[in-house]
Amino acid sequence: MPVVRPSEAVVHEMHGVRFVSHAAPSTGSRELCAWRGEIPGGTRAPAHTVSREEILHLLDGELLITLDGTRHRVTAGDTVIVHPGATLAVENPADEIAVSWVTTSHGLEATLADGTRIVPPWAG
Repeated sequence: MPVVRPSEAVVHEMHGVRFVSHAAPSTGSRELCAWRGEIPGGTRAPAHTVSREEILHLLDGELLITLDGTRHRVTAGDTVIVHPGATLAVENPADEIAVSWVTTSHGLEATLADGTRIVPPWAG
């Protein structure tokens, strides 16, 4: 389907973060996945290594992004490019929810520090 209405987006939750999937194979996308990430204040998601490139654009709030050991303060309007094989950690140091828009290609996998592999359903 070429148009996905907000009411048709699929909501997933993991590590205290809400992922609202708008584009995925389940909604007709053939190559890309896109979702809105809603990161509550005080949330620190675990570091993970990604298998595919991700583009994260912060719509609202601020985040501390650690990318391959380098920490960046990201504010609304900033875009983060995460290359395949990079290790990413996301933290919201503020009290308010930070909202991001993320795009990647189908088949993204994330590997946690303990070796656990996650295939996020919003990027499948």
